[in-house]
Amino acid sequence: MSNVEVSNIAIAPNAKRLLFAGFMAILAAGVGFSIRAGILADWGAQFGFTAGELGTITGGGLTGFGIVILIGGLLADKLGYGKLVVLAFVLHLLSAIITFAATPVFGAGGEVGKHGAYLCLFWGTFIFAIANGTLEAVVNPMVATLFPNNRTHYLNLLHAGWPGGLIAGGVAAALMGTTPEHKGVRWEIQLALFLIPVLIYGLICLGQHFPKSEASQKGLSLAEMMKDIGLLGSFVVCALLGLFFKNDLGLSGAVAFGIAFLLWLAVGGFTKWSTGAWLLAALLVAHLLVGSVELGTDSWISNITGNILSTAIGKWLFVYTSLIMFLLRFCADFIERKIGLSPVGILLTCAILACTGLLLVSKADTTGMVMLALLVYGVGKTFFWPTMLAVASDRFPRTGAVAISALGGVGMLAAGLSGAPGLGYFKDRYAGEELRTANQAVYEQYRAGRPTSFLIFSAATGLDGAKLGEVRNTPKEKRAPEQTAVAAADLQGDRRTLVTDAMIPAGMACIYLLLLLYFKAIGGYKAVHIVPIAEQQVAQAKQAS
Repeated sequence: MSNVEVSNIAIAPNAKRLLFAGFMAILAAGVGFSIRAGILADWGAQFGFTAGELGTITGGGLTGFGIVILIGGLLADKLGYGKLVVLAFVLHLLSAIITFAATPVFGAGGEVGKHGAYLCLFWGTFIFAIANGTLEAVVNPMVATLFPNNRTHYLNLLHAGWPGGLIAGGVAAALMGTTPEHKGVRWEIQLALFLIPVLIYGLICLGQHFPKSEASQKGLSLAEMMKDIGLLGSFVVCALLGLFFKNDLGLSGAVAFGIAFLLWLAVGGFTKWSTGAWLLAALLVAHLLVGSVELGTDSWISNITGNILSTAIGKWLFVYTSLIMFLLRFCADFIERKIGLSPVGILLTCAILACTGLLLVSKADTTGMVMLALLVYGVGKTFFWPTMLAVASDRFPRTGAVAISALGGVGMLAAGLSGAPGLGYFKDRYAGEELRTANQAVYEQYRAGRPTSFLIFSAATGLDGAKLGEVRNTPKEKRAPEQTAVAAADLQGDRRTLVTDAMIPAGMACIYLLLLLYFKAIGGYKAVHIVPIAEQQVAQAKQAS
């Protein structure tokens, strides 16, 4: 039997059906994410939100995703995958109801109505993300279990659903969205499209038997599964949880990080103070950066490229990069087996391309230049997420669903806590600085009512979302002089934001290079499999004799 035939062997007869169900579940997440990215400007114009507020709404969705992946990873092997799929289905429906309530709540008027609309959008997006996170806690370990001989390939196939959803949502946003030339379809109708793949994955999963992870089949306890996470890996996770408690739940810094510290100690005690694997901790740090650059950038990229060229073109360019990503994720097996790049080699190459692509986009000013730059960026971001999950599954099978879910959780938390809000902050900061430098009087007229804050950076005052929306929806030739100044400052702010964003994949490239050198030093990258205790004892006895 050839290596290709062996790599395609699944452990269950319904493996391909479950793979497709997982594909549709991730596609639903992509559709919702993509359409939200396309209607950010609509929310800003309708409700008067700043870029920072819009970034926080988007970020809340991502952090919710991250929290639930972490919890789901701990529970998936014990509760069973089927129950979690049902829960996710119900939450997807609930998220739509809460989000759509934003417009009628805003009708109350004044700051009360605006704040109420903000809460509807934030919590609706948050619950949508909880549904997505619940599903991701299921489908990632499920596919890694179903196809143990070629995880990189099949996890990339599974996660082709993400760019597939971005394409579907991006096309909808491009055809139905508001532009200076025509009034678009209401954002509620656009967003409702994500319910179509939700219904499909729900029907596919009816009556199906779900597998158990390799660790669960071997009878490993949760404490044993978490030993490779240990103190090192849990430190990364708990640090992000502390930031979540502070930023999203509104707790004071002392209380938020105090709770995170207690959780870290709890993990230490639960794992009998296992240090954990340094390699897995390094993967968690790298995936923290993956979430920030991939999902954080995707939250804003159509908005930014639309600013460089036009709103309509920006939305189509988002579809263009997603199509590149979708097609290439079917090629991971070819790249690994025919070209000979290891999973870590693929990640290093992607990080270099992503950094280069973002820098090129920041300088581009024509459609052709932007398309070329986005081609480089699109190729770069393609393999990050699923290949990282494959590496964790290959090297740490003892963790069951825990390590792979920890990676997903860290990536989503980072995207929500630093990626989307960070880009929103820098966009506000740079645009405000550019307009204030160019024309102080116009800046005073267009400045936002309150500043934007982000992590340890000083507060920055950006531009009022409603007023900026008016400028963007006014054709260039009809803009007043002060509107032209605002548009120029906004564009320059976008360019500077992309340069800052490019520093993230640059850091990732450094980590992947060190990992590549490590694997070369130990004889190359290889998948690890669990050896039952009885077999270990036999091997030790032979060595002793």
